[in-house]
Amino acid sequence: MQTAAAVTMVRDDAFFMRAWLRHYGNLLGRENCYVINHGRGEQVAELAQGCNVIGIPGDPHKNFDIKRWGLLNNLVGGLRRYYRHVIVGDVDELVVVDPDAGLNLREFLEEAAEGRVLTPLGLEVIHRVDLETDAIDETILGPRSHVRPAPHYSKPCIVSTPTKLSRGGHFAQERKIYTPDVLYLMHLKFCDFDNYAEAMDRRNAITQEVGGDIKEASIGRHWYSEARGEDRAVFDAFADLELVEGFDMRPLRRKMHRSFKPRGDTGYYQFDRPDHGTQYVLPDRFDGVI
Repeated sequence: MQTAAAVTMVRDDAFFMRAWLRHYGNLLGRENCYVINHGRGEQVAELAQGCNVIGIPGDPHKNFDIKRWGLLNNLVGGLRRYYRHVIVGDVDELVVVDPDAGLNLREFLEEAAEGRVLTPLGLEVIHRVDLETDAIDETILGPRSHVRPAPHYSKPCIVSTPTKLSRGGHFAQERKIYTPDVLYLMHLKFCDFDNYAEAMDRRNAITQEVGGDIKEASIGRHWYSEARGEDRAVFDAFADLELVEGFDMRPLRRKMHRSFKPRGDTGYYQFDRPDHGTQYVLPDRFDGVI
């Protein structure tokens, strides 16, 4: 069997699509990358040449996320029969291995045990606009070096066993949690101020097309203009997060394990997802990883 495949669904997000393709395309090979092109966008199709591109209609419809994750779950379930591991997530979420491990992601997964769902620790890459003035070009980490813990993005996203993921991919129907010390899920939504504003404009427009309220549309609340806030204020507030010295993430993983429990009677399992209110500076060894 092939070692690993990566799966995402995207609509128009060229900035994140390029980052996703650089990362997984280089590590796994584009032939092992599966891109669901929502709306059959020409730019996405062009960028993803060499990948397995699945075009689907982009007509506005309700229950957006429910349908999306139904499709993703079924695709992951099928691909798992051909790959030892399947990585699934949004286009602005990238799994990375700490360079201190001496392995890249493909090499790590070649050695990883199967029959599990792996949950990387979620870190949100934040653009400290008061400190980081360089534009993002070929790499994101380097020009951006600040992260905040993001338990909401500690997702069970590397699948090598039959399972079902919840809407948004936040929870899995798995009784055990595996959080390798070297695995991180980097969430890139806030990695660049200018791109954030452009992406939010597009997402606000989509929710207006769909119509209805947040519950009816089943799209993440953050896609709605009323939940957006003032863009510059969002980024200015990152300076107020407590800066923690060092880069020891083991206590955060221990908290995930201690609080791991069934999510009511849904069949899913969860851990506590507190707002830590802290930030860290990534060690230099992460520069250029994505």
